[in-house]
Amino acid sequence: MGVRNIIHLDMDAFYPAVEVLDHPQLKGKPVIVGGINDRGVVSSASYEARNFGVHSAQPMVTARRLCPKGIFLPVRMNRYREVSAQVFEIFHRFTPLVEPLSIDEAFLDVTGSIRLFGQPEAIAQEIKSLIVRETGLTASAGVAPSKFVAKIASDMDKPDGLTVVPPENVRAFLDPLPIEKMWGVGKVTREALGRLGVRTFRDLSRIPLKVLEQRFGKQGLKMHELSLGLDERPVEPGREVKSVGHEETFARDIEDMDEARKEILALSTKVARRMRRKGMQGKTVTLKVKYSDFVQVTRSTTLPHATDDALEIFSNASRLLLDTEAGNRPIRLLGVSLSQLEHPWQEEQLSLFHRENESRKRRDLNRALDSVFEKHGEKSVRPGSLLAP
Repeated sequence: MGVRNIIHLDMDAFYPAVEVLDHPQLKGKPVIVGGINDRGVVSSASYEARNFGVHSAQPMVTARRLCPKGIFLPVRMNRYREVSAQVFEIFHRFTPLVEPLSIDEAFLDVTGSIRLFGQPEAIAQEIKSLIVRETGLTASAGVAPSKFVAKIASDMDKPDGLTVVPPENVRAFLDPLPIEKMWGVGKVTREALGRLGVRTFRDLSRIPLKVLEQRFGKQGLKMHELSLGLDERPVEPGREVKSVGHEETFARDIEDMDEARKEILALSTKVARRMRRKGMQGKTVTLKVKYSDFVQVTRSTTLPHATDDALEIFSNASRLLLDTEAGNRPIRLLGVSLSQLEHPWQEEQLSLFHRENESRKRRDLNRALDSVFEKHGEKSVRPGSLLAP
């Protein structure tokens, strides 16, 4: 394989940046986006807020303590998706090989774009300029011969940075970096590597492969490759969504099983609606439970057939709830998701199955409910048990 030219682009503090874009009076202030009650978590924080120690996934109560004068705002996902679509449209002007990692970052393989648009560094700079011009936001970019190095590079000079790592400089770039910069190296792995005297990429590259394999198995071999900058993974523009889910952190802990089941029904309804909107169905139902002490468990079951029906998702998630300590331990968060996704068969292919009439009636009902929902909003159609007394 010849030398590839990969760009990793990452929007700078995306959610807060969009809020500042829409509300210019917030410029220069510590903006924190997430669950606005004390039970929620931080989704993203502006660089001004990060100076106070606020970061994503942090409990909101901690963020309020660290940054009492912060501007706390709820997540506006529809607006963020709208701006994200503008940004990704810019990416696609330069290459069809765009692999989204999230709503605000992506890999681009521009190897085949050089003849038309110039060198990779020039392409990255032009993309950054277009983002500023057309959206008013900034992005940071990393240019390198692999996805792994490009992603690390994009984080080196934030915000609004551009770091280029030519193939001949990959080792010089990686060698002095702390080992926690490597994907998959969390606290436990970092401590285990520390006991081997590993603090940097250079240290890791010098550990015998046999030792790494004995201590870490296949992960050890992969870490060794990455320490040398070896990463042959292609940019995958057609990467499929692997699961669809929804979760909720509650303002107060749930201790009653009936209340927990009611919340699971609400979550199942939202998941089913999203599945139908995507034109997909899923076979594996997963229930996520986080207790008040932040201990988290998941339970899954795989169905004999794929579904996008809320009641079927709910009935299976409710059975999974019985395999948790719900009712005995207070619950802080519940989540429901579907995986093993597939596109549903055409209706005529269902004619051989005995479930045809039942399935068709349920599908017709769901379509009618979705139509009402799209016209009149989330509260227009709900299961009766979700209505407030």
